[in-house]
Amino acid sequence: MSDETTSGTKSGGGESTFTVVVAAAANLGIAVAKAVAGVISGSSAMLSEAAHSVADTVTELLLLTALKRSDKPADEEHPLGYGPERYIWAMLASVATFVGGAVFSVYDGIHALTEGGKPGDPLVSYIVLGVAFVLEAFSLRVGLRQVRREAARLRMRLRRYFRLTADTAVKAVVMEDSAALAGLLLAAGGLLGGQLTGSGVWDGIASVLIGLLLVYVAWVLGRSNAQLLIGRPVPERVRAGIREELLSVPHIIDVLELTTLIQGPTEILIAAKVDFRDASTADQIEWACEEAEEQLRERYPSIRRVYLDPTPGLRQRGRGAGGTGTGPV
Repeated sequence: MSDETTSGTKSGGGESTFTVVVAAAANLGIAVAKAVAGVISGSSAMLSEAAHSVADTVTELLLLTALKRSDKPADEEHPLGYGPERYIWAMLASVATFVGGAVFSVYDGIHALTEGGKPGDPLVSYIVLGVAFVLEAFSLRVGLRQVRREAARLRMRLRRYFRLTADTAVKAVVMEDSAALAGLLLAAGGLLGGQLTGSGVWDGIASVLIGLLLVYVAWVLGRSNAQLLIGRPVPERVRAGIREELLSVPHIIDVLELTTLIQGPTEILIAAKVDFRDASTADQIEWACEEAEEQLRERYPSIRRVYLDPTPGLRQRGRGAGGTGTGPV
């Protein structure tokens, strides 16, 4: 597929797994360092950042589970495969971001604002923030590299690809790493404000802002995964292309109904009611169905399943003629 996000044959799988593993490894080390620095300096923002990194680590572990379980082949119990399971685990990852990071950060920030307190020595926190910024930037660079490569391959603008991509694992890594860098700057601002004024208010404000940032990330990721779990169709341009391919097949004269469903980053299901020429034989209809599936998969490699239902058109129904189809093929 040259024009939309769900076309590639290599956009998920190993590359997405590598991106998530890099992010998980970076966040695990950062979480420990932030927690130690937060305890030493007494900084609420640093403790919020530690909670942020812990939530990110849990998120990446859930995303790794999603990538592994969704790759299982179809079986008798799950004839359409396990692709949608990716979005269940990714949804749990967004919940972990909200509960593990956002709630704690907002609570700790409000506690710091109400209780007050004099900030401690921020030197260790500054060092940890600097190291964390470098590691988070590297993790973000890995994620953005994959996103840019896919967007360029599909000839799409980066923003459009990021909005439409069904690879929510990479989307989560990029969003969380971006939020992490912003959170580090907020934490540094809180430390600096406390150092200059001697008040812990700035630290509490930074903690609350970090929490609100995580609320936004969790909401965006949760909404994206919910749409895919409910059943999101391919974009309109791709649906038009699918209809065009079907109508180019000999014996097919109309597409009465077209249903598309994204089951994974590289897994699309197509179901359509198609009208065949009145003079077409059963053998010709069967050949046309096979030809249509072959053409669709050649143009859009992500199409895994194609179900075509020969259905009489309105003209045939008007004169009481029945279809000559063989049923779903």
